[in-house]
Amino acid sequence: MPPKRRSTGPAAKSQQSTLAFHGASNKVTKPGTRAANAKKNILAEPVKKEEKPEATDVQVKEEEEEEEPTTAEAAIIEQTEQVQQQTQSTPEEDEARRITKKRIEAYWKKEISGDKAPRAHQQGLSLEEKILRKFDMSGQYGPCVGIARLKRWQRAHRLGLEPPIEVLAVLLKEQEGKDKLAVQRSHVDELLNARADTELQV
Repeated sequence: MPPKRRSTGPAAKSQQSTLAFHGASNKVTKPGTRAANAKKNILAEPVKKEEKPEATDVQVKEEEEEEEPTTAEAAIIEQTEQVQQQTQSTPEEDEARRITKKRIEAYWKKEISGDKAPRAHQQGLSLEEKILRKFDMSGQYGPCVGIARLKRWQRAHRLGLEPPIEVLAVLLKEQEGKDKLAVQRSHVDELLNARADTELQV
C-alpha cells in the first residue's frame, strides 16, 4: 500500500458551498407564489368558519352509495344477463328443468351421507341454499369468487368437470322466484365483500 501524501502548503479553498439547514438565506421558495406583503394580507383577512354538513345530507349520500352495486356485484349481474339472453336453452338446462324436488332431496341426502356430525351452522337455511353453498365450496369446479353461479356451472360443464345437474336445477328454479344477484352470487363472495365493507368503515 503506498504511503499517504501530506500537503505542506495551505489548503486550497473549495468552490463547493457547504450545506446549512438553518438561517433565513436557506429558504427555498418558488418564484411568484407569494407577494411581499402576503403575511400582512393573511392576518388582515377575517377567519371564515367552515360550514359543517348536516347529518341528514350525509345519511342520504350513504344510502345513495349503497344502492349502487359494487364492481363484483355488477360483474355477476352482467354475467347472469348474458346467460339469460341466450335464446336457445341447452340440453342440460332442459334436463335440469325436468328434475323433481324428490330427486333434489335424494341428491342432498347422498351428499351429506358421509358427514359424521350435523351441520349446525346451516340449520336455518333452505335445502336449495344448502346445495348452492356446497357447490360454492367445491373447489373441483374452479374458483367461485367474482363469477355468477350459473356461469361457473356452465364453465365446469364445458371443461368436463361434471358438475351436478341438480345444482343447475336449483339455480334455474331459484332464479325465477328470487333476486338474481342473491341467487347467482356465491356465499364466499358475500363474506369477502362484507369483510371489505367492515374494514372500510373502521
